[in-house]
Amino acid sequence: MIKLLSGVSIVLYLLNELFKGIELSPVISVICFVIVCMTILKVSKFVRLIGGVFLALGLIMLLRSGAGIGDIVLSFGPMLNLLTLFALVPLLALPIKLGNYSENIQGFISRRVRSSTSLYSLTSGISYFFSIFMNLATLPMTYFSIRPAADGFPLENRERFMSRAITHGFSMPLMWAPVTPIVGIVIDMTGVKWGTMLPYVLPLSVLGLLLDWYTGGYRKRKRASFGTSTAIDETAAAIEAGSGKSGGAGKLSHILIAIILFNIVISILEHSLSLSFLIVVSLLVIPFAFVWCLFLGQTRAFGSGLFEHYQNHLLKMKDQFFIFLSAGFFISAIGFSGADKVVNGWITSFKDVIGIEIFVLFIPLIPLALAFIGLHPAVALALLAGTLDPHSLDISPYILTVSMLAGAVSAFLMGPYNATIGLMSTIVKTSSYKVSNWNSLFTISFLCLAMLYLIFLQLLI
Repeated sequence: MIKLLSGVSIVLYLLNELFKGIELSPVISVICFVIVCMTILKVSKFVRLIGGVFLALGLIMLLRSGAGIGDIVLSFGPMLNLLTLFALVPLLALPIKLGNYSENIQGFISRRVRSSTSLYSLTSGISYFFSIFMNLATLPMTYFSIRPAADGFPLENRERFMSRAITHGFSMPLMWAPVTPIVGIVIDMTGVKWGTMLPYVLPLSVLGLLLDWYTGGYRKRKRASFGTSTAIDETAAAIEAGSGKSGGAGKLSHILIAIILFNIVISILEHSLSLSFLIVVSLLVIPFAFVWCLFLGQTRAFGSGLFEHYQNHLLKMKDQFFIFLSAGFFISAIGFSGADKVVNGWITSFKDVIGIEIFVLFIPLIPLALAFIGLHPAVALALLAGTLDPHSLDISPYILTVSMLAGAVSAFLMGPYNATIGLMSTIVKTSSYKVSNWNSLFTISFLCLAMLYLIFLQLLI
């Protein structure tokens, strides 16, 4: 029943956004209220605690503002746009899986990589490359494609090596990749266009990747040879036996072309349609994945994958539905009670005391701090969006965009409770706290880089 209601809520939400003439918001709110009631006893204790705090605080604010039963029920529904994106984006991994791209990556590595430094940079780069398109599916895809090759290198801790390279590379495109929910949140909040913000966030993203290559490999200047020539031959032979004679670089070009086309189409649709950025991306996912599978001759497999996705993925999202819908209820309560104006006044006063230049440097620390109490970066940014108004704070929307996205990336890198660290800890079979600790040095370095970049932007703008 939870799976059915989740699917119905997503479909109705998309219809409500596409056809403004029909008013489905009350129905959507009731369904979201029912989903929260049904999932509250089925989610993990920690998620129940965080979501329960949102629900309790929101209810208190609504009751103190004189809200009735109808107002309370109709306050559910915000953040369904993020859940829609979370539900649909994993479908972009279908053509990559059906095209057997991972086997070609292994063959490419066996023929080209001869040092641990090169392996680290390549792993991080491939993770960056996949993250633009695949979001969380990047982590297992990159790990299981490259991990066999790591056995041929004399690495001190292979799992730490792989975890750092993958999560660092994965996190950097989250500042601008269109499939990333936090990008949509910040765009909706600041009012900037995705295409116009790219010149501001893309340089920091690339600088972060270069910083990772330096701290992860080139800084040490230790070039460990790839085992022996026998190891090279055996690995290459084993991979080529499984993947045929097709070249890895050729198959990787398919993904590059797909990423470029996907981003171009999104940019065109964003400027030509009066739809929010998140809706544009959500609507494009299924047809784009289908067309790619069509070129691969895998349309029947795509249909099977789509059905399997509905059967399994939505049920696995019950924790996300509960905590995001609860956070959305809290955000509605903030707006209904007028608390957002009060908090924005406090923030403005704080900004006036310390100065706008220093205030901007503090913003990236907020999502990181909230990540350690269990808030997903998307939730943290959504909460900030209700209180940080770039116009009333007299901050350039582009600088605020960069500042918030840099903070979200640091939260993805170190937040021990978010999906990135949680999934990576499952893959490498170690605790999420250890994976978080492995990323600490790079996260601090990246935050310092982000602050220097923000100072440069303030001088420039």
